[in-house]
Amino acid sequence: MKFTKLSLIAAMLIGSSAFAIENTKVSGNVKLYYGTEDNDNTAGAYSPTNAAAQSSDAQTSLFDSKGAYGDVAVNLELTTDLTKGVSAGVKATYITTLGLENNLVDNTWSNSHGVTANSAASFSGGYQLDDSMYVGEAWIAGTAFDTTLKAGRQALDTPLAFTETWGIDQNTFEAAVLINQSFPDTTLIAAYVGKSNGAAGDVTSALTINTLGAAQAGITSQHGTFNTFGTDGVYVVGAINNSIKPLTIQAWYYNLQQLAEAYWLQADLKMNGVLAGVQYANVDLSNSSTSATDAYAFMLGYEMKDVVTVKAAYSTVDDKGVIGVSNVDTTSGQSKLYTEMWWSYGKVSSVGADSYALTAEGKLSGVDLFAGYYFSNVNPNATQDLDVSEFIVTASKSFGPLDTSLALIYDDIDDKTSATLSDANDARVTTLQVYLTYNF
Repeated sequence: MKFTKLSLIAAMLIGSSAFAIENTKVSGNVKLYYGTEDNDNTAGAYSPTNAAAQSSDAQTSLFDSKGAYGDVAVNLELTTDLTKGVSAGVKATYITTLGLENNLVDNTWSNSHGVTANSAASFSGGYQLDDSMYVGEAWIAGTAFDTTLKAGRQALDTPLAFTETWGIDQNTFEAAVLINQSFPDTTLIAAYVGKSNGAAGDVTSALTINTLGAAQAGITSQHGTFNTFGTDGVYVVGAINNSIKPLTIQAWYYNLQQLAEAYWLQADLKMNGVLAGVQYANVDLSNSSTSATDAYAFMLGYEMKDVVTVKAAYSTVDDKGVIGVSNVDTTSGQSKLYTEMWWSYGKVSSVGADSYALTAEGKLSGVDLFAGYYFSNVNPNATQDLDVSEFIVTASKSFGPLDTSLALIYDDIDDKTSATLSDANDARVTTLQVYLTYNF
């Protein structure tokens, strides 16, 4: 599912504690993801590959190829212990449309496909998407005393630079990460991130595959190519403390060198079923006279074990800065804010956004159920006023090695972005998605 998460500590320690000495493990999965949407927008011009070559309106209907997107991905992962305290791993990803473009779907989940065509304007005229294959992870990790060093291509999970797991592919990083746990109930993290295969650094982003409605594809770069992260790499320092057992506090600092400095502070409480949290983020562009961006978020919830968990959240991003607080590695717009929408990323983390979220999840007759309502108003200046309401219901169940999930999403988009504040970009979008994952 879209919000499956991998903790930073687990990502760093994989191999050093999760596997026995001299143990080698081969694992992986095959994923089939399909989505289709009904979109009543008539003003936006539709093109599945190039916004500059749009030629018709964006209206789509369910199960029509114009409003559908799909992909198949195969992931193969190998981990092994080289010696006591030293482990290594590699993960390869293969993604294909199965040749279904121009047939059942006109869009894809992944941005990593190559392009073979007379032009990049559309799927017509012999235009096709090539299969993509790349090595997303290749790392070595060593542990001595209370310290672990992991270097190479790897997944990360930090508040402002992280691996997104909602799509059929995942962005990863070339990094060196040092984790120390010498102090009681405290984890210290220091990292240098030199490259990533996130779409934000894709030098061929003009050939982005998806521009269809709420369908997001900007996770990985074309061909999964690794490019410089930021301008000269990024330094990250973090600390996580759980000395007061119901309370977890974390603090992060990012130095994007010539681009920006950023801070993220967060505190989460879980006590007797009560859930509470607060977040603060600050992003300050280097060598810029513009104001820094400040963001605040608050969450309150209650967990009735084995029955239901409900949460309510609010966030606000000031309108004085010029950059939001989403993942800096991709173009999807996903953020770690409590209010982040289930599907329509890029709103709650935008400059000038005030957002709310109400969610509930539980299990009924062996089926995991989730329901959510999200709302965001983005109003950074007098020439933009965007309201997005999102309703989402999902049902998930595993059948042995097969994980299945079905999602039904409704987005009500009131988008006045021109100087006249017209309603030309308004849309009502109903989305149906099917997720199938076979694990081996």
